Amino acid sequence: MNVQCSQTAGRAVIIGAGLGGLATALRLATRGWRVRVCERSGTPGGKMNRWRAAGCTFDTGPSLITMPWVFEELFADAGERLADYARLIPVHPLAEYVFADGDRFAYSPRLPEWLAAVRTREGGRAETFLRHMALGARLFELSKASFFRSSPFDRPDPAALSALKYMPLRHVWGSYAETVRHFYHDPHLRQMFLRYPTYVGSAPERVPAMLTVIPYLEYAFGVHHIEGGLYTLIEALTALLQARGVELRWQAPAVAIERAGERIAGVRLADGTRWPADVVVMNGDVSRSPALLGQPESPSLPESERSLSGLVFLWAVQGRLEGRAHHTVFFSSDYPREFHELFDERRFPADPTVYVNLPARSDPSMAGPNAEPIFVMANAPANDGDPWDEAMIAEARRRVVARLRAGGFPDVEHRLVAESVWTPRRMAETYDMPGGAIYGTHSHGIRRAFFRPPNRDRRIHGLYYVGGSTHPGGGTPTVLLSARMVSEHILRHRLS
Repeated sequence: MNVQCSQTAGRAVIIGAGLGGLATALRLATRGWRVRVCERSGTPGGKMNRWRAAGCTFDTGPSLITMPWVFEELFADAGERLADYARLIPVHPLAEYVFADGDRFAYSPRLPEWLAAVRTREGGRAETFLRHMALGARLFELSKASFFRSSPFDRPDPAALSALKYMPLRHVWGSYAETVRHFYHDPHLRQMFLRYPTYVGSAPERVPAMLTVIPYLEYAFGVHHIEGGLYTLIEALTALLQARGVELRWQAPAVAIERAGERIAGVRLADGTRWPADVVVMNGDVSRSPALLGQPESPSLPESERSLSGLVFLWAVQGRLEGRAHHTVFFSSDYPREFHELFDERRFPADPTVYVNLPARSDPSMAGPNAEPIFVMANAPANDGDPWDEAMIAEARRRVVARLRAGGFPDVEHRLVAESVWTPRRMAETYDMPGGAIYGTHSHGIRRAFFRPPNRDRRIHGLYYVGGSTHPGGGTPTVLLSARMVSEHILRHRLS
């Protein structure tokens, strides 16, 4: 689709070709803007990337999507259909959960099946889950008209004010963990639902109860895989941008955001190239912006304020692993202790909870002719000083494998035909984010959870922020919501 430049279109430079940057570029280019994208690495996608080995395909970052209409909306806004570029595969079960005492169960998206499981565990009371989801549904309706539409720093519109009618009066003002314990008595159901704050890199005992919207979103709208891997989405967006004449530069790090007074003037690249701009969109960690603005003395994001990082093993394993779920979580024996170690002692847990993703369970195209891909991840602190040398990786691997073996996962190390290890240090260096903090700041407390860095700079006209470290937060659908908000900000202020 070719779009002619309108009288109100301008020049935009986007720093970073992550999902949020590409989505913002597409929305602006569709409206006739001249858009340029610079990316420090050799490929687009940022944390949503790909690795191939032994015939296997690996997503190196996000491993599932929910809220599929957000993705459909992005393509529709560009006059396209998501279905023409990516096939979404519903995942069943949503996940399997394995506990340290040997108990395990599958989280079924089929409501009658799941209610029967809850009834068994809750002494015949399946309504506990329904009440929990009803609370999440009210919070979703509130968020849809407010938090998912604009930053708390923006002037509220009438729709946001009218949405206050959905604000629940009970179970949302305390901690998330207290709310979970109110609804469930079974310790394993509690532990399952306490996991959801890790979706935003945070500890369940420290986030506000309003994050109850997260488990609701997953259950109400399902968990989906993209055929061929989530990186298919990045390839589709890149192709659409090229078709619209967007200039894309890889291995082209930005070294300065230039200003004329308090107004954006452009971006300077490492090779000396200068791109003039009316608007600059930062699609990197917000904490890196001061250095680009010529304020190198600005401190980095303090370790105590950072979200979790992760230790990831990508394993290509000879043969097939039958009878396993697409997503499995192997819980540690002491969940509160694990988060104390992560956030207070700031060390890799002695007994980590381990997430395993077997994408070939839903998508055989991800497997090689004689090998299967396995994505293994454990939470880790986002520290600057952790060396993550061979000795540290070996000890962390031992702990991860011990948890998997205790949970009954087969011993696959002797069957490895390829491996890639992503440590917090590697994430920090590859994606230029403090300590490898995946979501920027954590979401502990109301202020951190809901007053994240805004999408529009309040001092410099024409400077915007998009991605997981800014409003509304991490996760693929919320990053796309961030891109929509930024695009609307830019278009609205350009017209004014």
